[in-house]
Amino acid sequence: MLTVVIKSDGSLDHVEVNRSSGLKVLDDSARRIVEMGAPYATFPDDVRRDTDVIEITRTWKFTTSDRLQAD
Repeated sequence: MLTVVIKSDGSLDHVEVNRSSGLKVLDDSARRIVEMGAPYATFPDDVRRDTDVIEITRTWKFTTSDRLQAD
């Protein structure tokens, strides 16, 4: 489970592992995927008026079919 914090300009503030998979390589891979996706889209003007950052917590799942899922 990761928490991802994104600033209103789309830049990545930080990524935190909330619950480890138990395997450092998988935790690091999930974090790296989020980091590689940055920068993200800038918040729309109506959202930026009252939102400086957005915090998203998701569980990432690596499957045996070489896919990644986020719940």
